[in-house]
Amino acid sequence: MTGRLFLVVGPSGAGKDTLLAGALAADPRLHWARRVITRPESAGGEPFEGVDQAEFDCRLAQGDFALHWEAHGLRYGVPKAQLTALGEGRVVLVNGSRGAMAQAWAAYPDLRVIVITAPAEVLADRLAARGREGRADILARLSRAELPLPEGLPVIEIVNDDTPAAGVARLLQALRA
Repeated sequence: MTGRLFLVVGPSGAGKDTLLAGALAADPRLHWARRVITRPESAGGEPFEGVDQAEFDCRLAQGDFALHWEAHGLRYGVPKAQLTALGEGRVVLVNGSRGAMAQAWAAYPDLRVIVITAPAEVLADRLAARGREGRADILARLSRAELPLPEGLPVIEIVNDDTPAAGVARLLQALRA
């Protein structure tokens, strides 16, 4: 039995982590792939494995990652072991990046992409509230929110401009579609 792989992308502040955590709480059969990121785990956000650049390079060279990319001065990797749930027939959710979509689509042709977005003013407020970036970093993240998606890749868009519960309901509906 083969599961379904969803790459969940969207601009910083769109609420991807909140919606993914809510979807997992509502349906524990879902598997949220735990990423490896070159930042300290104390930085907060989603559950992830924090490593330094040298460890990331070593794991990349060993072929540990099914997907990897760079964004916002950080490196991200999805360990191959996190995708074994696909073989169990489960739905696997990867908090990804638009920069990794072409690579992911080439590796997983049945990939489904969910784009979570929100109006620019909502994104700015959320980024400021989380307190991880300064004004210049927030503006840089907001400028990336307008980057185009790869041509031909089917996507489902969710506008996360309401309560977290409404956003989670929209995500669960998209996963079941």
